[in-house]
Amino acid sequence: QVQLVESGGGLVQPGGSLRLSCAASGRTFSDVNMGWYRQAPGKGREFVAISGYLGTTPYSDSAKGRFTISRDNATNTLCLQMNNLKPGDTAICCCRVRPYWGQGTQVTVST
Repeated sequence: QVQLVESGGGLVQPGGSLRLSCAASGRTFSDVNMGWYRQAPGKGREFVAISGYLGTTPYSDSAKGRFTISRDNATNTLCLQMNNLKPGDTAICCCRVRPYWGQGTQVTVST
């Protein structure tokens, strides 16, 4: 069955960077969209970015210019490079391949 396991979260200072990874298994993923979503404390889950299997990479307004989504179909890995992090980026970040969700990795941006 499909499994999605995120890693790379942690504590960083404002302006710092993190690189999240999602290791996917259970099938090939070259023909499906994969994405990152997040949920901040007290807020609902929100879209961050999608790596479309046809090459489309939409981003949320907050992610544009700071985050870069990428995928490696040879290793079934989805990544999210996050630069210039802000306290508002603090959230549990989850990998998404419909209808599946990973358990998430915690990103905390604080001094």
